[in-house]
Amino acid sequence: MKAHLFTLLFLSSVFAAAQTDTTQQIVKDRRNSLSQQEKPYVILISADGFRYDYAEKFGAENITAFCSRGTKAESLIPSFPSKTFSNHYTIATGLYPAHHGLINNRFYDPQRDEHYSPGNRKAVEDGSWYGGIPIWVLAEQQQMLTASFFWVGSEAPVKGVYPTYHYKYNELIPVGKRIQTVKNWLELPEAQRPHLITFYLPEVDHAGHNYGPDSRETLEAVRFVDAAVKELYEAVANTGLEVNFIFVSDHGMTRADTQNTLSLPAWADTSRYIISKDDIIVELYAKDKKSIRKDYRRLRKEAEGFRVYRKNRMPGHLQYGAKHDYHHRIGDITLVADWPKIFHYSEKPPDPGHHGYDPARVKDMHAVFYAWGPAFRKGATVPSFENVQVYPVIAEILGLPYSHNIDGDRDFAQRVLAPK
Repeated sequence: MKAHLFTLLFLSSVFAAAQTDTTQQIVKDRRNSLSQQEKPYVILISADGFRYDYAEKFGAENITAFCSRGTKAESLIPSFPSKTFSNHYTIATGLYPAHHGLINNRFYDPQRDEHYSPGNRKAVEDGSWYGGIPIWVLAEQQQMLTASFFWVGSEAPVKGVYPTYHYKYNELIPVGKRIQTVKNWLELPEAQRPHLITFYLPEVDHAGHNYGPDSRETLEAVRFVDAAVKELYEAVANTGLEVNFIFVSDHGMTRADTQNTLSLPAWADTSRYIISKDDIIVELYAKDKKSIRKDYRRLRKEAEGFRVYRKNRMPGHLQYGAKHDYHHRIGDITLVADWPKIFHYSEKPPDPGHHGYDPARVKDMHAVFYAWGPAFRKGATVPSFENVQVYPVIAEILGLPYSHNIDGDRDFAQRVLAPK
């Protein structure tokens, strides 16, 4: 392994240092029903930050070979904002972020008067933050066992339900051990064997942020993921089971303007607003609602390098306005940086790689969808589609009926699945 990748994995370990629990969590006394034991198997893999063009750009030979035998999309279109937590949970629920409630990686909930963030373990493990019905919850409700080696929401009892087998997020667990664990799950007796497994790989995202999307480190991270997917595929093949693989990412990555960064207007301070801010999006929650109109107009006049929206005037294609704000978490005023601009708040130089922009405006935000296995069309390429469509595809493969509303199209699965 090259020195750059050692650096990358070291940074990953630092990122995970706050979480040291490496114990598998198992919900006892669950079994697959007899009818579910006959169902297919799906492994849903996410390579965080794996941009739509990375496989070709960086020579991911194994992934390219696998998807040539199955179905791939020209790109997978993330939901706005194109952030990690928002889009992983969108893939899991078939709902846009404003509908499922995780509107960003970090955000404020005015009704709870609380902040959610990846580092807030109490919030991450509290099922009341999460709307919708994740695909693993849908399966468990129908007596089909599931397993998760990391996925946003899998550490919380959403609707009171965990995956039967799951881990608390910890990048210190080596990829080889994770792959062996997946193999072990698939070798369990039929009554105890998971039919849906989620599997998460963070390396490409870390490299893209720290070094930029065109860097040698990102190339090496892509090839690391490529090798890991091959190792996972071969380990699964040794079980003798026919398994369907879906390889996705949550968003892409772009090189931002790190020299001419954006700042908040000095008057938009915490005495007048509760502020939830990141590099691309700033949410302002007015303490005095009477000031919203005046401040909005003032911001519009001062805005340079970013767009200003009131909640009830967000562009419709974003699915991120007042009528979509099911959980009342979007700010009264939202600032969105124009690509390649970013907001920056500290003396520390900003990272070169960023994501979060509107994917309709910035193609670099687009992600990947590659799928192979007995359920998928062979050698097929389909046009780009939104990531809310992944949920109905998995539900169709696993034979999991659902009656609740999602934003994905129930009939979409027929575009990527082989005729029965």
